[in-house]
Amino acid sequence: MTEPASAAVTEPREGAGTALRLDDGDVTARIARVDELLEKVQIAPGPMAQTAIDAVRVLTEVYGEALARVLDHADAALAERLTEDELLGHLLVLHDLHPEPPDRRAARAVERLRPAVQERGGDVTLDSVEGPVARVRMRTAGCGSGCGSASSGVEEAVREAVLAAAPELTSVEAVPETESRQPAFVPVDSLMRRPAPPQGAK
Repeated sequence: MTEPASAAVTEPREGAGTALRLDDGDVTARIARVDELLEKVQIAPGPMAQTAIDAVRVLTEVYGEALARVLDHADAALAERLTEDELLGHLLVLHDLHPEPPDRRAARAVERLRPAVQERGGDVTLDSVEGPVARVRMRTAGCGSGCGSASSGVEEAVREAVLAAAPELTSVEAVPETESRQPAFVPVDSLMRRPAPPQGAK
């Protein structure tokens, strides 16, 4: 038997009055539930299914306008705090309202992970964002047989962080970088310069 919606309501947080407040786990569960319900509506027969979908779309547009008006009234400090919230950030992206471009958000997400990677002897930087793909340059410290698993763990952590910060991106590609990388070119001026003859030579 399906649990009634009222049974899943969490207690209001302290200081929040009677307003319902959800933690991140509750939000994730509700988003999954919305996706499940919309899938059922889309395959339901009859004109009422389309009516329900139209109602959701119009309601979403109204919430998007409400978010836009909140940003209109927010100063720079408040706008930054709003965009740093993961749920609000996703909604701002959904409604094309996020004030930061995806490459900047992806770069910030990588920079937040960088100290932890550097503590393990490696490094990670955002190489570029090309369309919906973020390219991340990674370097792992020299290691033995566990190097592959360590590298893959860092890569997965970076991928999750980047896609959480910029959900409109579709994938994150790793650009490997060895620890001892030498320039692959010789300066042209060094080829044109003749070496000075040894002292005393004729």
